[in-house]
Amino acid sequence: MKVSALQENLAKGLGVVGRAVPVRSTLPQASHVLIATDEGRLKLVATDLMIAITCWIGAQVEEEGEITVPARLVGDFVTSLPNERIDLSVAARGHQLHISCARNEATMAGMDAADFPPVPSVGDGLTLKLEPKTLRRAIGQVQFAAASDDTRPVLTGIHTLAEGRELTLAAADGFRLAVYKLALTQDVPERVEVIIPARALRELERLIADEEDPVEMAFNAARSQVLFRLKTAELVATLIQGTFPNYSQLIPQSYTTKATIDMRQFLQETRIAGIFARDGAGIVRVQMEPGEDSQPGKMTVSARAEEIGEHRGEMDVKMEGEPSKIAFNSRYLQDVLQVLDAEKVALETTTPSSPGVLRPVDGDDYVHVVMPMFVQW
Repeated sequence: MKVSALQENLAKGLGVVGRAVPVRSTLPQASHVLIATDEGRLKLVATDLMIAITCWIGAQVEEEGEITVPARLVGDFVTSLPNERIDLSVAARGHQLHISCARNEATMAGMDAADFPPVPSVGDGLTLKLEPKTLRRAIGQVQFAAASDDTRPVLTGIHTLAEGRELTLAAADGFRLAVYKLALTQDVPERVEVIIPARALRELERLIADEEDPVEMAFNAARSQVLFRLKTAELVATLIQGTFPNYSQLIPQSYTTKATIDMRQFLQETRIAGIFARDGAGIVRVQMEPGEDSQPGKMTVSARAEEIGEHRGEMDVKMEGEPSKIAFNSRYLQDVLQVLDAEKVALETTTPSSPGVLRPVDGDDYVHVVMPMFVQW
């Protein structure tokens, strides 16, 4: 192999695929990155056997070839090089990558590319095209609600349902639920219901940050793999097998109190209360009272920690219904408020022991349900 590429492009490509390299692996090849020529471009691949990321960068190819080298070593080395042309070469039947850039040279011991874990091919099932900006927004407003531990594996994924002209993403961890309905530009030929690992969608969210062209989402016929194809990159993930909870039953269909709140102010007050909540089991209390005559309603956000202190913050809100009291985990409230991009958010409650519901006022594509915390009022 004999290839030349710009340091900036190679460093960026290695950074993209490097996120799929496992921190620890019993398989030595999984800690490597595959570097291969591919139709006049340079292909970079990394996988942890659950997620595989492939990236293509522009290159000048003199001789075809491929090799795998330790991902962290080559990534750190290329990133530290000056922004000039990098020459990569591998001797015929050799397993050493020679890198030269300006007045720097290095040789890295690699492995045979044939031993690199294969990336599953996905292309014999349903394919959808998604608008990247909307998809990124949908992922951002859902992924944080997925469970982080493997006690119930299905909850570490994001339930994905494609039906009619709608793609619905939902995540839940037993304490909260986030659901985003994304409109499609075409009808889905067949109903698809799968669970995509939340980690895979977080990586996709990063990948499509600057993407302008539609993102292609494809499933294999067995519904065991999903592929996301971008202009210069691909992400393949193994789907989680199992049955996701019927989350529609968890969304309250009615309320006795509804407050329309300035989202930024609500987030600010929650963050302030969260400082005191840190030493008070993370509990933030929310009280809502209707205004008299033509006066606006009042919402109080408070937190207290025994032997340390307490805090109360007030804000004007538009109220419907009865006075209400409810307590939430401070982190759960902050998590959802900081990903919403609406000016106003509605908080719907029924009783102090019933879930609270948050919805952006300017749309009906998102709903967030938070379980209350039980406190002594």
